[in-house]
Amino acid sequence: MLELLLMRHAKSDWQAEFGADRDRPLNRRGRAAAKTMGVVIADAGKVPGRVVTSPAVRAAATAELAISAGDWKTEIVVDEGIYSEGPEGLFEAVRRHGAGTESLMVVGHQPTMSLVVSRLIGGGSIRFPTAAIAGVALPVRDWDVIGRSIGELQFFLTPKLVGSGPG
Repeated sequence: MLELLLMRHAKSDWQAEFGADRDRPLNRRGRAAAKTMGVVIADAGKVPGRVVTSPAVRAAATAELAISAGDWKTEIVVDEGIYSEGPEGLFEAVRRHGAGTESLMVVGHQPTMSLVVSRLIGGGSIRFPTAAIAGVALPVRDWDVIGRSIGELQFFLTPKLVGSGPG
């Protein structure tokens, strides 16, 4: 059985100076939430074998802060498809980078995160606040077959739920 963790980037700083959308940084609350969620995942024994992140500054920073705060011994990979290609780009990134690990985390954006979880579990609508993490169990042995209606939602954690303030 494989496990896919999906994390939306933490709260970004709309007041900061940035050029393109992908350059928008995290705000103070976002940095704190990313760290908290990294510790929570470590404490729960759910540290992924690999993290794949969008190249957007806010997503990559979320991944790096979570990894550092949780003291994960985890490889991090950047994949453009998570930023620019919606759910299909995320599924392709999982297929590209999942080999060799049974647990993979993807750090990305809305509405992609909600759409992917919904597809994996066969429907429903999930509100995915910033820095939230969904854990989906996949009853398959190979990331190449990831797709619709094959998963089971194991958990859904938000910063607000774990005590890191509003999500």
